[in-house]
Amino acid sequence: MTIKLIIGLILVLFTHSAMAEEAVSQEVDWFYLVMALFGGLAMFLYGMEQMSDGLQAAAGDKLKDVLAGLTKNRFMGAITGAFVTAVLNSSSVTTVLVVGFISAGFMTLTQSVGIIMGANIGSTFTAQIVAFNVTQYALLLVALGFFMLFTAKTERIRHYGSMVMGLGLIFYGMGVMGDAMYPMRTYEPFLDLMVKMENPLLGILIGAVFTGLVQSSAATTGIAIVMATEGLISLPAGIALSFGANIGTCVTAILAAIGKPAEAVRAAVVHIAFNIAGVLLWLMFIPQLAEFIVNISPSAAELAGKEKMAAEVPRQIANAHTVFNVANTLIFIWFTPLFAKLAVILVPEKPVEEKVIVKPKYLNKELLEVPAIALENVRFEIGHMGEITSDMLTTLWMAFQTRNRKMADDVVKMDDKVDVLSELILEYMSDIQQEELTDESSHTLKSLMSATINIESLADIIESELSDICKKYIDQDLQESEQTLALIVKLAQTVSEAFDKLVVAIKNNDEAIAAEVIALKEQIQHSVDNILKNQASRISIQTGKHLLLVRLELEMVDHLRHIYTLTKRIAKEFIPDELAIKAE
Repeated sequence: MTIKLIIGLILVLFTHSAMAEEAVSQEVDWFYLVMALFGGLAMFLYGMEQMSDGLQAAAGDKLKDVLAGLTKNRFMGAITGAFVTAVLNSSSVTTVLVVGFISAGFMTLTQSVGIIMGANIGSTFTAQIVAFNVTQYALLLVALGFFMLFTAKTERIRHYGSMVMGLGLIFYGMGVMGDAMYPMRTYEPFLDLMVKMENPLLGILIGAVFTGLVQSSAATTGIAIVMATEGLISLPAGIALSFGANIGTCVTAILAAIGKPAEAVRAAVVHIAFNIAGVLLWLMFIPQLAEFIVNISPSAAELAGKEKMAAEVPRQIANAHTVFNVANTLIFIWFTPLFAKLAVILVPEKPVEEKVIVKPKYLNKELLEVPAIALENVRFEIGHMGEITSDMLTTLWMAFQTRNRKMADDVVKMDDKVDVLSELILEYMSDIQQEELTDESSHTLKSLMSATINIESLADIIESELSDICKKYIDQDLQESEQTLALIVKLAQTVSEAFDKLVVAIKNNDEAIAAEVIALKEQIQHSVDNILKNQASRISIQTGKHLLLVRLELEMVDHLRHIYTLTKRIAKEFIPDELAIKAE
């Protein structure tokens, strides 16, 4: 945070010193113009990031619940996509989040289409803010946000301070760009170019290329609004630029999908198809859209000429951007299954070449900038690792009952997968630690890290200890009594049940199921006691090979009890202390 603020303040000083130059003359000072234009753009983009970081920190922990809970139908999905994108300030990041939920099985590709469509509506949030054009209060907002950020005693106030300061930097950057472009009002070549921009194809091309370069549709629309505040651009030209911005933002989705699984590429295809289809649908109706926007937007009847354009067009461009995206969503949302089918046709499932023993399903690097969501994906990946560990228990027990040595050897290979996933999960969490975390996210990260380490230890017990015992049973052709076998089977089943419940509790963040894991303590202990009593009655009359059998049985019981102890320890990380005490 401190480094970011230093960068922001340097930008303020840089652009403020530039504004002190005599630049608002009728002569075009090209050096100043380029310097101030790019400096203002840098501040604008930095302010957007600062505001977005504040919003994410304030609402990030709730985003997972919003995404998972409001996708029951396509319409709620669109509302969800709009809300999440407004918070994240990136429709591309929203698309990446959706891919994670598809992979986790929480939603289908068809359900995700509504969210992707709604994301375009959310992307107009910044344009609406920018159109207020309160640049004269920009430094007040910067100062207020800075004060809140460094004097607040609570995290929430600091997050709000970050948002306010970011908003101030957005407006200040706009002011710098506007001042830089003021001389262009009388520069004929530039005015001629602005007239040509009313050719929709040229405007769309410029908007798409610029958005693809800066990776931000909000920046393109923001610059269009800045030019409008100087009376340099008409509404039709602004609409064409915003159309181009919608196409250009697809570049981010394409880059994010490179090298990713088919689900990620399909989501990007939906994003691209929807945006291009929307632009093509409205391309011939820009004049009609402009007329409609003029009728619903505030007017400045008392002004004329460039002053009238400067007063009216900024808000009109923002409104056109919003109306265009809302209308497209309302039109195309009825065809979400068709978009999903098109994506599946264009991106068929490719056969997986097994070059590595296992790959993580959910550790998406693009999600690191939203730590709350990245942690949820860590939760899913730990669930993935837990499922493999559960399969180890099942396989080992089948090997023990059927005396199948190959199955016992397979358990060793499965443990290698757990080791790989554990290492990748811990590396991913190390990357998350580099981000700015809330207290709640920090606590969650520690719990997930502890769970990862303990599950790996648990898997090692299965692979090294229990597997070794199983092989000795097979090699020595040992046969336990029916009574002892029944007791061990009951203990093993209860331990497996406890671990399976733990995996569900971790994946769903379910405190009630985690409490059920702890509540099995008494049942586990009762099974262990019964086995020990049975062995105590037998050990005095056993000799030779039978003593080896008893010793292996006792070792097996001890290792099963140790597995449950680790399972219970992990479960305690995911429930409040008072609930853990009550469960015991």
